[in-house]
Amino acid sequence: MTIDQEKILRENVRQLIDIVKQKRTKKEEKILLEEERLRGIIQDLINHEIKTLKETSTPDNEPTPNKSTGINVLEDLLKKIIPVLQIDYKLLTTDAAQRESFRSHIINAVIDSLIPAEANNEAGDIAAAGGSLDEELAIEVGDEDDEKFIDIRTDAEKAEEEEPPDPREDFGVDGADETGRNVAYNAFKKIETSVIDSYELLSNAEDQELFYDYLIANLKLYFDKFEKELDPDVEEPTNQAYDDAVAQEEPVPAPEAEEEIEFNL
Repeated sequence: MTIDQEKILRENVRQLIDIVKQKRTKKEEKILLEEERLRGIIQDLINHEIKTLKETSTPDNEPTPNKSTGINVLEDLLKKIIPVLQIDYKLLTTDAAQRESFRSHIINAVIDSLIPAEANNEAGDIAAAGGSLDEELAIEVGDEDDEKFIDIRTDAEKAEEEEPPDPREDFGVDGADETGRNVAYNAFKKIETSVIDSYELLSNAEDQELFYDYLIANLKLYFDKFEKELDPDVEEPTNQAYDDAVAQEEPVPAPEAEEEIEFNL
């Protein structure tokens, strides 16, 4: 083979190699494009499935309201005040009497706080009916002799007698544990405004009655629930098979004392 023929052959081989490379490159590019398109389709399917799962598994955060406005308002109130009462109730772990005192004071305070609200609503009803509040509320005027009273107390005696009483004393229930009373006093101050504001939203007599009755009942039920959660003497669950096995089990005999062996040396 001559030199010229060898050059031509090498050039032809080089051209064939270039052609093969070009074809391979185009094929690889086509494969890459197909893979990319396939990935896009798969990702779209995944996104669609995730969206469908979220729509079907998301809980209903807005349940259907109750038919009674009073119960709806109460439910909203309980969501605010029960977590507060739970925290403070569970602080009282020294003695059950403390928790019983807390419970009694909170329920009494709620009842007492709603009495003025009821009176205000009744007063509004009277005014709306054209009645006079003066006819319903009698105001007693002191005797003229009171103006002639001469106060002979010293300034120290006046200061001592005029010292404001502890508000927890008025809040307290006779005979109840004072620690429970004090914690209940602080807890009630946190929820008092919410309780009164919620009740005063209602002007319908039926709504007011339902709100009041269910509020007191739910407070008692939630206190029962808190007490069960704190009860340390929970009985361990069992079943008949376990009880039968325990009854048939023979006690393990105590090991006998080893005899002392005397060695005569």
